[in-house]
Amino acid sequence: MTTVTNLGFPRIGAKRELKRALEAFWAGESSAASLQDTARGLRARHWTLQREAGVDVPPSNDFSFYDQVLDTAFLVDAIPARYRALADADPLAGYFALARGVQRDGYDLHALEMTKWFDTNYHYLVPELQAGQGFALRGDKPLAEYREAKALGIETRPVLLGPVSFLLLSKTVDGSPALDLLDALLPVYAELLAGLKAAGAQWVQLDEPVLVQDLDDSARAAFEHAYAVLSGVPRPKVLLATYFGALEDNLGLAAALPVDGLHVDLVRAPEQLDAVLSVLPPDRVLSAGLVNGRNIWRTHLDNALVLARYAHGHLGDRLWLAPSCSLLHSPVDLALETRLDDELRGWLAFSTQKLQELRLLADALDARPHAEAGLAASRARIESRRQSPRVHKPAVAARLAGLTAADAQRHSPYPQRHLAQAGALKLPRFPTTTIGSFPQTLDVREARARNKSGKLSDADYDAFLAAQTEHCVRVQEQIGLDVLVHGEFERNDMVEYFGEQLDGFAFTRNGWVQSYGSRCVKPPVIFGDVTRPRPMTVRWSQYAQSLTDRPMKGMLTGPVTVLQWSFVRDDQSRADTCRQIALALRDEVLDLEAAGIGVIQIDEPAIREGLPLRRAQWREYLDWAVEAFRISASGVRDATQIHTHMCYSEFNDIIHSVAAMDADVISIETSRSRMELLDAFVRFQYPNEIGPGVYDIHSPRVPDKEEMLALLRKAAEVLRPEQIWVNPDCGLKTRGWKETRAALEALVAAARELRAENADANAA
Repeated sequence: MTTVTNLGFPRIGAKRELKRALEAFWAGESSAASLQDTARGLRARHWTLQREAGVDVPPSNDFSFYDQVLDTAFLVDAIPARYRALADADPLAGYFALARGVQRDGYDLHALEMTKWFDTNYHYLVPELQAGQGFALRGDKPLAEYREAKALGIETRPVLLGPVSFLLLSKTVDGSPALDLLDALLPVYAELLAGLKAAGAQWVQLDEPVLVQDLDDSARAAFEHAYAVLSGVPRPKVLLATYFGALEDNLGLAAALPVDGLHVDLVRAPEQLDAVLSVLPPDRVLSAGLVNGRNIWRTHLDNALVLARYAHGHLGDRLWLAPSCSLLHSPVDLALETRLDDELRGWLAFSTQKLQELRLLADALDARPHAEAGLAASRARIESRRQSPRVHKPAVAARLAGLTAADAQRHSPYPQRHLAQAGALKLPRFPTTTIGSFPQTLDVREARARNKSGKLSDADYDAFLAAQTEHCVRVQEQIGLDVLVHGEFERNDMVEYFGEQLDGFAFTRNGWVQSYGSRCVKPPVIFGDVTRPRPMTVRWSQYAQSLTDRPMKGMLTGPVTVLQWSFVRDDQSRADTCRQIALALRDEVLDLEAAGIGVIQIDEPAIREGLPLRRAQWREYLDWAVEAFRISASGVRDATQIHTHMCYSEFNDIIHSVAAMDADVISIETSRSRMELLDAFVRFQYPNEIGPGVYDIHSPRVPDKEEMLALLRKAAEVLRPEQIWVNPDCGLKTRGWKETRAALEALVAAARELRAENADANAA
């Protein structure tokens, strides 16, 4: 019988049970024991669900309270010295301090840096390492969770982040090569593998996703050395897992490593199958990733079966069927989506359904009689989508065909625009603003839910939103911010809100995926051509502007980010879908300008995450991504100031493209990195204006004026004063009003002090 396996399952729960348990624990409303009980219940439920879906060997240790990379750092005792006292006294508190920061009981600790997991919208915590440090096995999480499943009668395959990927995904605070620490790290992996073998584990999964990236000679040598060492210790059989792309020039390296199985992504890179089969050693298992772990469309099972049969002809029982990657990036169960229309629902598959698809593929491969009926039903759904008139709109195709180079060009170069904007806005030096959203309190969320359920009338909900918006404007005026925002109280999510008002999008009720920690998002589903039936944001921006004489910033999510943070149709190029979104946003930008909004922010936090994992493919992506942003922004007058925002991105490799976006002002996340991310802009001599974030909004700690001023002084050492804006790292949606107000008051005070210092320096 063909084996069906899985690389990882969503950990948050079908109805975000983990999110609620975490936030209750952080708020002091529940105990650590209660949190652990919720976690155990979720793990048991998910193992059972996978077995019922037809998975022969589900994973274990794919569960995390926050992030799997942070789990690995904690497991191998890669804990920076500043956290160690807390981690030793209370391991769970220390773990969450690394993730979120802490400011209580005499502790004032920043969180670790956070960045995107390859080209996904999942964020991981970046471990901090330094030359000469040691490692040790701390706790027994992988072993405990394997035993937990075993006690339920379920044999699992423990999942570990591989040692080389762990080091390459980390940062060294002293600039030393992270791979120099490999020999210190390997004994910890050896001890852990031996413990798993002793506990009865038959297989262990070592994730080495960096193998689908460009690797230098030192990384290749590290792989050879690491797996040679680990081959000589007691251990279960090892499945080496790669995903998110093709192995390409690393295929020979991966095939030669002394492991027992290799997982490859045949969704992102089906063309690699022949090459993989040609080099796979005769005793090696191949885990074939045939179902997309990152999107929600039903699999073309006939196509997948062609690949499976071809591989099976070479491998026989050494072929396993699996998703392309962990299902962490997919919602849990389509069965909960009872409000989707039957046609659209028939086109979709969430994690549970993806596993059922794999079981059907395996049954077809094994020539089981019932399989043909399942394949026929799947075939009918695929054909229904292909022929549906809901998908293609001739007017959209015609507008795309009519695009010219002029549609992606501002009327004048930046220096000329800068003068026009200075005259129109009359802002002080080091102007202050925020990134857009203000706290979405329980009252805001409850009012939205009551309105959606029909318990609060539209008129009463509008009155509520108007009051919230006016309060937000008045608070910003009292604090002394220079460019205000309306607060976005009407918005549920920065992508979902726009998708709900664009044709070509559909929405789920429980299609949640984890972004980081307890932060979950519900990506829209782009199923057809995108158009904007009517203005989306003008009403609330115009209302907010009517309340104040200060500039009010219109807030939009950019086309690349809408694309990246949605489940995107797979029947046309991503570039064309992005251009469709850009044209819809262009119409919105022009309507905002016509309504008297002179500052418009088009957020593009996802532009870096969309970068292909292989450098050879970068140019094509960056060309259309930059073009899409410019299409959305370029229709306005010179005096209208276009902002963009990016967070948790390494900019060094793409700084030319960031500059080519030609936004008048870019705000970036820099507080967690202590302004390190600003270096790329300095070395490049970025010509336009920059707002380096001075307040980490993803942490509950509140920085004081001196902390922010120190960061601003660092920025002022390398940027021209007229370039610098003062702002938080990101939107304030997840924070409370008390901490938000305190932090923004400190931010404004820091900006004013910097202005005074600059004025004194000029006078001298």
